[in-house]
Amino acid sequence: MVSGADFTEPITAGIFTSIVAWASYQRSENETPYWRTLKANGELNPKYPGGMEEQRKKLESEGHTVIQKGRKNIKYYVQNYENVLFEL
Repeated sequence: MVSGADFTEPITAGIFTSIVAWASYQRSENETPYWRTLKANGELNPKYPGGMEEQRKKLESEGHTVIQKGRKNIKYYVQNYENVLFEL
């Protein structure tokens, strides 16, 4: 077992955050705030419950600004997400 790791393998992390998101979504109370987890560079996750629109609504209701990038392959990002990262 390695201690002090500061990163995880991206595919494994994606699988587990997806499991948490869908399990939380199925509860009527006490949701885990899965919508606060973002992909690289602050990108929203289209695989979360309700897709990017639902994640966007939840983040904007908490005061975050979501911006659109791209013309054909449109993606959404939390603006200045670096300013509100959680320190581990």
